[in-house]
Order: sequence, then C-alpha cells, then structure tokens
Amino acid sequence: MPSDTPASGYTDIDRRHWTLRYLPPWARPYGRLARWDRPIGIWLLLFPCWWSLALAMSENGGTPRWGALAGWLALFALGATAMRGAGCTWNDIVDRKIDAQVERTRGRPLPSGELKLPQALAWFAIQMAVGAAILFKLDKFAGGTALLSLLLVAIYPTMKRLTSWPQVVLGLAFNWGALVGYAAVTNTLSWATVALYAGGVAWTMVYDTIYAMQDQRDDAIVGVRSTARRFANAPRRWLTLFVALALVLWTLCGVLAHLKFPYFAVLLLAAAHFGWQLATLKPHDQADCLAKFKANAQVGWLILLAILASPLIAAIK
Repeated sequence: MPSDTPASGYTDIDRRHWTLRYLPPWARPYGRLARWDRPIGIWLLLFPCWWSLALAMSENGGTPRWGALAGWLALFALGATAMRGAGCTWNDIVDRKIDAQVERTRGRPLPSGELKLPQALAWFAIQMAVGAAILFKLDKFAGGTALLSLLLVAIYPTMKRLTSWPQVVLGLAFNWGALVGYAAVTNTLSWATVALYAGGVAWTMVYDTIYAMQDQRDDAIVGVRSTARRFANAPRRWLTLFVALALVLWTLCGVLAHLKFPYFAVLLLAAAHFGWQLATLKPHDQADCLAKFKANAQVGWLILLAILASPLIAAIK
C-alpha cells in the first residue's frame, strides 16, 4: 500500500489541502497524480469552457437562460476536473524519469515510488472514462469537436523535448473548451469563438511561461525546453507581447459577438491585472512565479464577468 508521507525534500505539494487531510492514505497519491491538491489547473482549463458557454447565450445582446447556463457550467466543471486529472496523470507517466531529476517534482507519486506505472495507467483510464461519459452528453458536433483535442493532450508531454515552445501546444489544448462549450449550446462555431479561443492560447503563453520560470535551472540541467528558457533574456518583453495579443483578440471577440460596453469595461480590469503581474513579476523567485501563476484565476473570472456583465445588469434592473 502506498505511503501517505511525501518523499524527503518534496516541494510540489500542498500539505494543507483537503485531499491530503481527509482522503484515505491509500488514495492520496492518486489525488496528487490528478493534481487535486492544486486546483488552479482545473480553473485554467475550465474558464475557456465557461466563457464560451456564456458567450453562446449572451452574444448579439441576448439574455441567458440562467437555469440552462448553470446546468452547462456544472457539466463542464465535472468534465474539466476529470480531463485535467487525466492530462496530469498522462504527463506524469510520460515524464516520470525527468521528474525524478527535478527538485520540484521528484516527490511526485511515480518518481518517488508511491505508485507503480500500472496503477497510474489504471487511474488514467478511470479518469478518461469519466470524461467519455460526459462526452456522450454532447451532440455529435460538440462531441466531435471535443475529441479533436485528445491529440494535443497526447503529444504535449513530448513537446518539451522537441521545441522551446511547448506552451503553444499546451495553450491549444487547455483552451479547446472555448470551442466545445459554444458548440455544445449552438451546434456550430463562430468567428467570435475563434477569437476567444486564440486569446486564451495567448493567455496560456503568459501564465505557463511564468509557471515554467520556477524550473529554469533544473530544466537546463536535464534538457527540458520551455518558453521560460527561450525568453530568459527578455521575459517581460515577451510576456507583454502575449498579454497584448490576448487583449486584442478578446476585444475582437467582443466586437464580433456584438457585446455591449460593459464587456469592454471589465476587459480593462483584466488589462490592469495583467499590468500588475508584469510590473511586479520576479522571474527568478520561485514563490513569486507560483503566486503570479495562480493569480491568473482572477483573469479567468474577469473575462467571465465581462461576457455576462450586460445580462447581469439587465437582470438586476
């Protein structure tokens, strides 16, 4: 039976999280494999889904059916939890030997020996089964759109060995829900949705580059490539470029979807949040990079609020 005590020097775990305090000892490594102790990844995967669901019901000045929207939000929350867990599990299976050489990750369940490879593969299959069950709730067009993302999920772990831009592949995969959510509600896609998706990819380039800054020293030693290493000589210049690209694309989304003034006003708040991140970022401070990475959940909430701002104001009136 796996131990519930992380390996000595473990730095990739939140000991205070409920998955460590309340799960049975045998289940805790599985929770860590799915990153339940770090829910920020679930939020970052979920927000593009929620944005597109809200957009599908709010574009052209429409008012959402709030009950239907709540149901869609809950369904996609369950799906994002399962698929993010499956993605993290697959990433750890592929990267188990590399993780053993990196200080922050060597205490994860596979490199530390808490779980064996067959156990991890079984857990991956269970989570994928949950995702598949939710997939069957969608119509053929939305389901087919969702299935296309699996290729991106499968190849992402290998990209860090082949290119200095693995964050691009992660962005394409992590924001795919911006297409699926809209397709689930409308059975089609729109140019506004494409702009929303592309803006999300640029956003991922920002937050995951910041995340990867934590591992620059170890990544250089073991040969793992990332945009954090690629941008090391001018990180703020590159991050500013992708922030600007995200904001331009999200502005274009609002124009194409005929969203009203409150959308653009709240988008300015997101721009201010990005400005704070860039101004105060400490690229060689691991704690600061992790804090800035987690702070991007606030950006996700702001974009959701922007899309729903006009309908919410109308509902209050």
